[in-house]
Amino acid sequence: MKVVVLGSGAGPLVNVQRFGPSILIDAGNQVILFDCGRGATIRLAQIGIPIGRVNRVFLTHLHSDHVIGLPDLFLTAPSGPTGRKVPLEVWGPAGTREMMDYMQRSFAFDLRMRRDEERWSKEGLSVVSHDIEQGVVFENLGLKVIAFLVDHGPVKPAFGYRVEYAGHSVALSGDTRPSENLVKYAQGVDVLIHEATSGDYSRATTQEQREQLEFVNGIHTLPEQAADIFNRVKPRLAVYAHAPVSDDLIARTRKTYAGRVEGADDMMTIEIGQSIEIRRFGR
Repeated sequence: MKVVVLGSGAGPLVNVQRFGPSILIDAGNQVILFDCGRGATIRLAQIGIPIGRVNRVFLTHLHSDHVIGLPDLFLTAPSGPTGRKVPLEVWGPAGTREMMDYMQRSFAFDLRMRRDEERWSKEGLSVVSHDIEQGVVFENLGLKVIAFLVDHGPVKPAFGYRVEYAGHSVALSGDTRPSENLVKYAQGVDVLIHEATSGDYSRATTQEQREQLEFVNGIHTLPEQAADIFNRVKPRLAVYAHAPVSDDLIARTRKTYAGRVEGADDMMTIEIGQSIEIRRFGR
């Protein structure tokens, strides 16, 4: 299995170094995408994967920073000789089908022009979407995707995912505060990719900012809390993504967690086999 953290950024703010949350998994030449944040298609181009190859997307939840790249993926992928010739298939929490239906209506003019005048693939310009519940949501040629509920505060439902292939496994937390269900479903994975927040109150200079920060901290996971999760899940590698860039984040985790832990940056690749190798883009 190969995992590429296309976008490692935290939150909806624009960051040109760290794009929006999006993780690609390549298992037996099957490519699947988890979340589609800002700039996902740009990162795919940078790592040399034709976006027409990406026709299966799994959403953790419907916050804008996790889905804002979907129109680009949907509308751009069918173009050119390597363009998508099959429908874009999207799995996600309740509301996913409605969102994708409205997306097609929003771009109806463009879709009609591409289909009727420019002769793009009709199938490639279509969408098949699924509102999912907890459990196995996809299985094909030995690749299995299991959705599990996590706790993202008032954002309900929100999912994490466990991906299994050829005796290896990866779990993705999505956005969540500490979740017992995640601990249950992520047990013994090779790689656990988890979100985090720093909980840094020094940035809050007003009561309003402190209240906002308290809310954010209450729906995400602090590194001390993540360390406890890692100790219970026992992954071969723990990775922070959709988290602040901070040596402090790692240092706080290592106070109580002795296992291997890394912070992600954009286009970081994780190769999972007998050993787990990390390659950072451009290094």
